Amino acid sequence: MSKINIGFIGTGNMGFAIIKGIFNSSNPDIQIYAYDTDSEKLDKLKGFGVIPCLSENEVADKCKYVVLAVKPQVIDVVLNTISSSVKADTVLISIAAGITSEFIQSKTRQDAKVVLVMPNTPLLLGEGASALSHNDTVSDEEFSFVNAVFASCGKTAIVPIDKMKEIIAINGSSPAFIYLFAKGFINYAESVGIDKASATELFSQSLIGSAKMITDSGYTIDELIKMVSSPGGTTLAGLDRLYEGKLTDVVNNACESCTKRAYELSK
Repeated sequence: MSKINIGFIGTGNMGFAIIKGIFNSSNPDIQIYAYDTDSEKLDKLKGFGVIPCLSENEVADKCKYVVLAVKPQVIDVVLNTISSSVKADTVLISIAAGITSEFIQSKTRQDAKVVLVMPNTPLLLGEGASALSHNDTVSDEEFSFVNAVFASCGKTAIVPIDKMKEIIAINGSSPAFIYLFAKGFINYAESVGIDKASATELFSQSLIGSAKMITDSGYTIDELIKMVSSPGGTTLAGLDRLYEGKLTDVVNNACESCTKRAYELSK
């Protein structure tokens, strides 16, 4: 049985994380190819059985599945470069925020098979959260393969293709928002004389445990909040300040700004 070739154009943090996930899945039927303008990044992938390529076109020529792991600002140039190498059965997988399947088709071929993916940086630890969608030219078998690739380094969810810009705030950008939230707690701990390492460990585990409660406990988020909030207690005193600061409105504003930027990048 011949191997399935998947190639990466760009091997930065996200490209590296996906490649690592495929390697750790120990699937002998997959062969990975990669190209990056920075040859040192390719050198770091040799231990993952990656075959380095000399150009973007070599990746597209050799691989059925081509992962466009480049930033939105340069994807136009990359697509123009590989357009002549994109075949009828090539599946283009874009992780560039805001880039649409129509844009990719306009730069390559009108019937191009396109899968859009919004992953996040926890893929580096095999704990990623990736949202996926595809256009009508992609077969169920092809999409299933792409989904399995991203599932090898975390959780996946399928969303409507017209919501791929809105989903960015939910899983793509949200780690940065969560890190900023965490920074506030850890800074407070230091300000009252608590060891930073201890505070970081305790708060990080609280994040992990709270996330598991959301996904596994069977309780709604409102019920979970109530479970921690004893009448007249410390949690309610803190929650009152968060409500006063309109925390959920601030989060909503951050998400809306994130989505607005995604639409700007798509133009």
